[in-house]
Amino acid sequence: MTQQTLHTPASVTRTRRLERALGDWMRARLPHYLSEFVMFTLKQGWAAIFGILLLGGLLISSRIWQADWALARYDALLIYALGLQVVFLATGMESWREVRVILLFHLTGTIMEIFKVDAGSWAYPGDGLAKLWGVPLFSGFMYASVGSYMARVIRLFDMRFAPYPPLWMATGLAVAIYVNFFSHHFMPDIRLALFVATVVIFIRTRIWFYIGGHAYWMPLPLAAFLSSFFLWVAENVGTRTRTWLYAGQDSDHWVSLAKMGSWYLLLYVSFVTVTLVVRDALSHAPYRPVGSHGIRRTPASAARPPEAL
Repeated sequence: MTQQTLHTPASVTRTRRLERALGDWMRARLPHYLSEFVMFTLKQGWAAIFGILLLGGLLISSRIWQADWALARYDALLIYALGLQVVFLATGMESWREVRVILLFHLTGTIMEIFKVDAGSWAYPGDGLAKLWGVPLFSGFMYASVGSYMARVIRLFDMRFAPYPPLWMATGLAVAIYVNFFSHHFMPDIRLALFVATVVIFIRTRIWFYIGGHAYWMPLPLAAFLSSFFLWVAENVGTRTRTWLYAGQDSDHWVSLAKMGSWYLLLYVSFVTVTLVVRDALSHAPYRPVGSHGIRRTPASAARPPEAL
């Protein structure tokens, strides 16, 4: 038994065994690139399971909840989110290291929610006991679900980010983006400059990830753009269920596409927050997969991640 096996959580080992069995089954029946795409989609869904279950709670509760019930919907959603977190920890689906990331997201997200609701950017129209300055406490879990996804997707795909810019530069950009979400209410909005900065700083950074034994990569800014689209879809679930509403918006209206830009920027704050804890995924040097043709020496995701050059 290798030293790495000794330090591999049981939940990760189970996931890798399942991935290997499922991947082998599909590769025997589907063309290579189709089977890889199916595996990519399944692993993305599994990484986002906390957020998917949370959105499911929004949809179901909006359909069944009655105004005269003793427990307010926002309070029920808080209990539900806390229950999900307990289950994820108890089953090993999330590690305590990932929970630290989630707590950071919950804190920074709740602070932003309180400020934005007070500024009139959006509102939570329902009642609830677990509200702080008009913000239901469950809302922090919506941000935490992004942190959960990022921490899990890095682990599930054995991701590496290379070449990663200097930490001071990435952290400074994240702080500037986060501060601008507050300061643009009183000072000039610098988000256009921040959009440019994300590309300039991260244009060389590739996200390396594995599906089965094969290595693939994607530019980090492209990954952030694609992720912002799915978060915009999630925003529409929230507004369609009247969980929250933007200023001047009715629940029958789509959320403005401009919100994709906000999420695109916020994802860099999220990414830097995660990598402050998950530092072993970063490499300041260029990166190349192990073996020839970008294929690992062993199949599935049981092998060690690629080494930095």
